[in-house]
Amino acid sequence: MEHGSFNYCNLPPWVIASRHFNENPQPLEIQGVKEANRFLFEKLATIASQEERALIFNDFMSVKFQLHNWQDQATDTARKSIKNSYLRFLRGWMMDSNSIEGAVLKRWVESRMGITPTFHRARISNIHSEAYFDYSVDVMKGSARTNAIQSQLDLLYEYCQYELVRKYPATRTISLYRGTYDASEHSVLEQIGKREQIVRLNNLISFTSDEERAWEFGSTVWQVNVPLSKVFFYNDLLPGSIMKGEGEYLIIGGEYRVRQVMCTL
Repeated sequence: MEHGSFNYCNLPPWVIASRHFNENPQPLEIQGVKEANRFLFEKLATIASQEERALIFNDFMSVKFQLHNWQDQATDTARKSIKNSYLRFLRGWMMDSNSIEGAVLKRWVESRMGITPTFHRARISNIHSEAYFDYSVDVMKGSARTNAIQSQLDLLYEYCQYELVRKYPATRTISLYRGTYDASEHSVLEQIGKREQIVRLNNLISFTSDEERAWEFGSTVWQVNVPLSKVFFYNDLLPGSIMKGEGEYLIIGGEYRVRQVMCTL
């Protein structure tokens, strides 16, 4: 898959998607998001408790996007468009990454990072394929369900990055794991060794920080060093997170060096 020629980041798509970026991570920023929401990040900087910062973030999102006023809207369509916030789409991903909600999250990566998806219900070979058309239909259906969902996801990503810097102040990468029953569904770009490969992952994909948990999702488990700047969301970012207990991370894809973990059972 060729990546888009533009995005809304401080680095071009082919850099973000490359294996070289993962080996030499750099901070990523969505243009104008932190500046437009300067008050939020200034407020967060004064709060020591991660739990309290998360509550502040939730309140800010509710006010900025009028999420708390969904019952006051005049029509069912208007009520649903506000009620279906970024949390609805995270839940949808948890149920099925190939759902309509999953398509909207993949489109966010595509539009902001410039990295096209390689799979949604079916393998996507290029943007002119039938699979890409079907994916785009799901995106339109999902985007019609809510208010300014791409802007909500912009702010969610920047908040995630803010918290990761505070959580891992001297770290640029984190070791994560992914279990799969069919490792061949991913494109192998280079075989490095018996258990190491360069693989092209989908533009948004789930990993876990718990190696044992990864074995529950497949007979093959990969270990990957993921740049913190490519983490879109993680399990304990928000209070009462829908992903809590699974150690789940949603990461921005591209080319990754993966190492197959040997089963110790």
